[in-house]
Amino acid sequence: MPDSPDSIMLAAGGTGGHLFPAFALAQELARREIVVDLITDMRGDKYGSDFPARQIYRVPAATLAGRSPIAAAKTGYTLTRGTAAAFKLLGEAKPKAVIGFGGYPTFPPLLAAKLRRIPSALHEQNAVLGRANTMLAKRVTAIATSFESVVGVTEALKAKVRFTGNPVRDVVIDWSSRPYRAPQPGGPYTILVFGGSQGARYFSDAVPPALAGLPEAVRRNLFVTQQARDEDVARVTEAYRTVGIRAQVAAFFKNLPEEMSKAHIVIGRAGASTVAELTVIGRPAILVPLPHALDNDQLQNAKRLEVAEAGWCLQQKDITTETLMAAVAQLFADPALLQRVAANAKAQGRPDAVVRLADLAEALMGRRPMPAA
Repeated sequence: MPDSPDSIMLAAGGTGGHLFPAFALAQELARREIVVDLITDMRGDKYGSDFPARQIYRVPAATLAGRSPIAAAKTGYTLTRGTAAAFKLLGEAKPKAVIGFGGYPTFPPLLAAKLRRIPSALHEQNAVLGRANTMLAKRVTAIATSFESVVGVTEALKAKVRFTGNPVRDVVIDWSSRPYRAPQPGGPYTILVFGGSQGARYFSDAVPPALAGLPEAVRRNLFVTQQARDEDVARVTEAYRTVGIRAQVAAFFKNLPEEMSKAHIVIGRAGASTVAELTVIGRPAILVPLPHALDNDQLQNAKRLEVAEAGWCLQQKDITTETLMAAVAQLFADPALLQRVAANAKAQGRPDAVVRLADLAEALMGRRPMPAA
């Protein structure tokens, strides 16, 4: 196994919300000639094949799936195995620091780092400290946050906190230079709809009938880009075709930041990476937080934007076809409002987040002073 005095280990679970900021940090550390390795869980194959790391390692990890003693015992057993594997791996790789990006898959590497006395940090993408990060917070050297205030950060932890923002990938920075131009009366009008694997089904059911109710003059000048599950692509496409709305519908868009930059309005969930990319690019969005999410993290994320007049938070339980249709129609009828909200969103963005987090990483490695709390 390779050994480098300038290597750093990143730990991120196999979901985009955790891997994307880790991806961005890996890109920035590479520019600083710091070698990056990645520890992920067994889901890492979905996103990790092109992760910019020297090596990608996988260790067992599990999320607590239930409250029963049996479920807890199974999770504990898996995490124990993962910690043992991570302990061995860190002993061989000898990184100067370990940075975790949340979720239970980062628990074994960060606990192993504590046991090996390797400087470590966790990065919280949401406005609420996640459960795994809450358990790890006392064991790490520093806590990087995406919001200036985070629910769950106690007084005892504040000395460890460094506000960095949520890093976005280089491709997001590239498309953030495209200015927002509000739609004019008569169109064209563009809408981007996406929600990740947990949100696509709801939007496939809710958005087409709402847009079908728009005035005909809007529909004929409307173009929709929408993410849908594989099994829903055909019916969503047909729903738009039937009412004369041009649309491209797919299960996955590799160029999502580009599509975001083209949109007049974005409709989506309020995951941390979504919020970070929306604000860096600067686009007005109707955010529908994932209901029943642990800790209501998406609701907190969306509310932060709404308070800053940088987007709108609509809770799924309150949405009807009529209310969603009315909201979209009202926005297209008020270009000045869209322009103002886009500017407010842009003002909330932290395009320098990856630089700030990389500075923290170098401080953990002993290459520069630790940033002030």
